[in-house]
Amino acid sequence: MTRFLRSAYVIARRDFTATVLSKAFIFFLLGPLFPVLLGGVFGGIGSRVAAQVERPVVAVVFSKSDYERLSAARDELANGVGGDVVKLVHYRPEPDLEAQKQRLLSTREPPVRAVLSGSLAHPKLTGAVAGDPATVGQLKLLISDALNPQTDVQELPVTNVQVSSGSLVKDRALTAQMAQVVLFLLTLMLSTMVLSQLIEEKSNKIIEVIAAAIPIDAMFVGKLFAMLAASILGLLVWISAGALLLQMLSHGGLRSVPAPAVGWGAFLVLGVVYFGLNYLLLGAAFLTIGAQASTAREVQTMSMPVTFAQVLIFGFASTVIGSPNSAEGLGAAVFPLSSPMAMIARAAEQPDIWPHLLAIAWQVLWVALILRGGAHLFRKTVLKSGPRLPWWKFGRA
Repeated sequence: MTRFLRSAYVIARRDFTATVLSKAFIFFLLGPLFPVLLGGVFGGIGSRVAAQVERPVVAVVFSKSDYERLSAARDELANGVGGDVVKLVHYRPEPDLEAQKQRLLSTREPPVRAVLSGSLAHPKLTGAVAGDPATVGQLKLLISDALNPQTDVQELPVTNVQVSSGSLVKDRALTAQMAQVVLFLLTLMLSTMVLSQLIEEKSNKIIEVIAAAIPIDAMFVGKLFAMLAASILGLLVWISAGALLLQMLSHGGLRSVPAPAVGWGAFLVLGVVYFGLNYLLLGAAFLTIGAQASTAREVQTMSMPVTFAQVLIFGFASTVIGSPNSAEGLGAAVFPLSSPMAMIARAAEQPDIWPHLLAIAWQVLWVALILRGGAHLFRKTVLKSGPRLPWWKFGRA
């Protein structure tokens, strides 16, 4: 056992030093910056396009006085609901009303969804609104308000408090979702690093030289924990940089971020622990896949189904958000591959600590089982060592 641990430590120190002290590690630390920038750029473009496309335009062929009353009702509604209301464009009535309607419905600037004609007392709507009941409902409300304006609206006294149960649940759900996405993306991105390194050493016949001096099981464990240590180092750098950037740019700094239920201190500790366990579970699978392949093309072919499966597991773990005690939430917390992501979401929404102690023990058990099975398969496939056994006796090897 002592020789195994010493050998694993030697491999882990060798790979960790070679990774961290290399020039490419700087680009590794800058890696998450590019998805964040691209996500911000394309997210802004998408939200702007969605705001322009989803907001329907209604051409109003009314008299000037009727349109002003309708427009005033529309502005009042927009101020109450945040501006997500139909856009009204006024056109003066023409002698040939039917031809005017057809021309307005075919115009592209602005793209008209429907034409409201007649008057406030006798309105008529023409357009492609069969699948858009929201537009019809808003126009009904606007016409009703324009015909009977509420001139004596009672003032509503408002007393602001810092937090409420409804706002707290919503904020914690947002924190849980962000934590799950960050944990999933970082684990998926970092766990693939072990594949390229393994393929390089297999092609250069370095593995055979190392296996002549130390147990190959120790090499498997050492490589995995070396990349875990390098990943945790990068994670700490990213957390510190993100907190500093948030403190500098956001109004209120870190206090503007919704606080998790267990508190920021315990949440960050649990985040690092669950990241490590999630990395070990997924990294062991990728390292085992790398042992079966001899070229980078084979690695890409074999790892693609595992990546898709991990996306499905992420979707299963997201069922915890909002309902951690439901059947789906408890199932995601018990299933070992989704347990780290499910429990980090639970930490954001539930203040209890004892479920995390049980979950960590459960995940450590599965990490040990996967490492043991992966190491045996690694030894048999890399060096073809050991007697050939039937698959039903492989567990006794």
